[in-house]
Amino acid sequence: MISMNDMQQQAVEHTEGPLLILAGAGSGKTRVITRRAAYLINECGVDAYNILAITFTNKAAGEMKTRIAEEVGFGSEGVWCATFHSTCVRILRRFIDRLGYDTGFTIYDTDDQKTLMKQIIKSMNLDPKQYKERTLLNAISKAKDELISPIEYRLKAQGDWSLKTTAEIYTKYQAALKANNALDFDDLIFKTVELLQDHADVLRYYQDRFRYIMVDEYQDTNTAQFVLIKLLAGRHENLCVVGDDDQSIYKFRGANIRNILDFEKTYPNAKVIRLEQNYRSSGNILNAANGVISHNSMRKGKNLWTAKEDGEKITFNQFDNAYEEADFVARGIKASVRRGGSFMDNAVLYRTNAQSRVLEEKLINAGIPYKIVGGVNFYARREVKDMIAYLTMIDNSLDDLAIRRIINVPKRGIGQTSIDRVQEYADENGISFYDAISECENISTIKRGASKIREFADFAEGLKKASETMSLSSLMKEIIDKTGYVEELRAERTVEADTRIENIEELYNKVVSYEEGEDEPTLSGFLQEVSLVADIDSMEDDADYAVLMTLHSAKGLEFDNVYMVGMEDGLFPSYMCITSDDPTEIEEERRLCYVGITRAKKHLTMTAAKMRMVRGETQYNGVSRFVNEVPKNLVEGFIPKSYSEREKLNFNAPEKREPSYLKSKPYALTYSKGSDFGIKDASALGYDVGDRVIHTKFGEGVVEEIAEGGRDFEVTVTFDGPGRKKMFASFAKLKKA
Repeated sequence: MISMNDMQQQAVEHTEGPLLILAGAGSGKTRVITRRAAYLINECGVDAYNILAITFTNKAAGEMKTRIAEEVGFGSEGVWCATFHSTCVRILRRFIDRLGYDTGFTIYDTDDQKTLMKQIIKSMNLDPKQYKERTLLNAISKAKDELISPIEYRLKAQGDWSLKTTAEIYTKYQAALKANNALDFDDLIFKTVELLQDHADVLRYYQDRFRYIMVDEYQDTNTAQFVLIKLLAGRHENLCVVGDDDQSIYKFRGANIRNILDFEKTYPNAKVIRLEQNYRSSGNILNAANGVISHNSMRKGKNLWTAKEDGEKITFNQFDNAYEEADFVARGIKASVRRGGSFMDNAVLYRTNAQSRVLEEKLINAGIPYKIVGGVNFYARREVKDMIAYLTMIDNSLDDLAIRRIINVPKRGIGQTSIDRVQEYADENGISFYDAISECENISTIKRGASKIREFADFAEGLKKASETMSLSSLMKEIIDKTGYVEELRAERTVEADTRIENIEELYNKVVSYEEGEDEPTLSGFLQEVSLVADIDSMEDDADYAVLMTLHSAKGLEFDNVYMVGMEDGLFPSYMCITSDDPTEIEEERRLCYVGITRAKKHLTMTAAKMRMVRGETQYNGVSRFVNEVPKNLVEGFIPKSYSEREKLNFNAPEKREPSYLKSKPYALTYSKGSDFGIKDASALGYDVGDRVIHTKFGEGVVEEIAEGGRDFEVTVTFDGPGRKKMFASFAKLKKA
């Protein structure tokens, strides 16, 4: 049996009353939870039937149950180890009839939800292009996370017409679910809370059943989960929550860090135990993590330490561009393997999924096997394959698979039946699918769908003709612009949609890079280059591979060697966080950096690029402020000075010129101090688009664009010397020449 340190032992033996265990990264919290359950049963005589242990994933719940069984042996099966949702399903299966449902209710998955929402949108005669089922379901999900019912949602909407419509849709959606005797995933917790709040006998039953409650990863709980646990623990208050406020990184999923920060306010008699001894990382890595996270104000406070040696210093390198950065990572991984290590010892962490593209190409070229954890290889992502299918159709109209893939993407009202009938016509006449759609009027089995197919055929032919005179990058813009692909994703207003847009932008970057690197770039040449890289998907899975993943996906994992790439202000943290009025945004990004640092066991490398291609434009970034927050005595490598506070407020470092397909929604900056600039009308600026203006630093230039950007106007000017700049009108103080 593994021995416990003093703080771990205290956490195990404190069994009565509320307990908050602040478990730092690598501090052995799982061992504490399982040992605590065993202690309750073996030493305190608690019936396993009276213990509830909740975590977030089925895998974690299974591992916890196995470990408790190893500690306790016979009788441990009575402990209820489950996820939040599994716990709620078991409660509802027994008592949901109190809410007017049958206990044999169905649980709807995402596809079921979409189908139901489409029906509601249609029944209300709403425009499906304006009211996207994914966007509406996302809004409803957020409401349920906050325990906001349809009635409350309507009250909060007040005079907001858009919110009132969403409230009506929410009302009809819930009514339809009930009519179908169905719950969606969010309902599982929402309805359990409703059941416990409205039926005192049911609440009392479960309060007596669960006399001892333990909750893992408490920093990731949302409002509904917090209320659920508070209700269940309300009678005995033998509640033990384990978590790390410094690793709260899921705000975008609804996690509320206040749940762990305010635990002592909710339970004034709570005991707090800090697990600060780390068993994973070297001393220098932990001191680097402590140095960065100490800049956050929203935290309980703890200081990780280890009995291990200090180990190697953190390595920092800044490169001219992302390709040199990726090449450095590939060479570093190869060197570690030559020294006797394995590929699996190495992990590359990045902020956004789109960053994997350059890294993947360099690893493939270097012959390094890799796997993307929590994601899909870049060229296998749906939106990337869709864009490549459009390019393939233009280059090779005989590729039936490519054309079938995108004939109704985005949706054009061309159903699968019509597509199958086109294919049948093509097969009967010995012609390609592309030629068949060009003759759609001759296909007697297609009636109403023929006009839609004709529209697509004309559109496809237009792209083919355009490709004869356009550059590849212009052609790519034309596809994105004319299909409305990005516009449709943006309308969803979800994190997933934003990620997909970033991947399309990264593919556009690849097109631009290919053009710049070839004397005679061709569409065929580009597709051939992409296919050689994408062919990694057909490689046999090897047990030994390097790991690529986002920082969010890395939580809970550990590796000997960790590379944190893209450590640049504007990328990590993002421009949106840097310029946000909400200080909690930058603090969550810093916690994400802390998570990344503490994944490393022996060596941590941070890298940055001086310039990086974003949306097809070269963008210049300074080194991330998080790198500068690492104590200098722990770092090998020169770290350039980060932006001054004044520069952060007047954030204008990189040009953010956008391709035409993104101009429908300007990349808006907001002034972080929230001041009122007093310029209410663009006409008050004293100049207009097309005018020549003078700037005190950049000299003379021509105004290209004036756009609203938060509390000020964004003015884009092409100066005679420095080139194109985008700035706030109030700071720029431009004068008409």
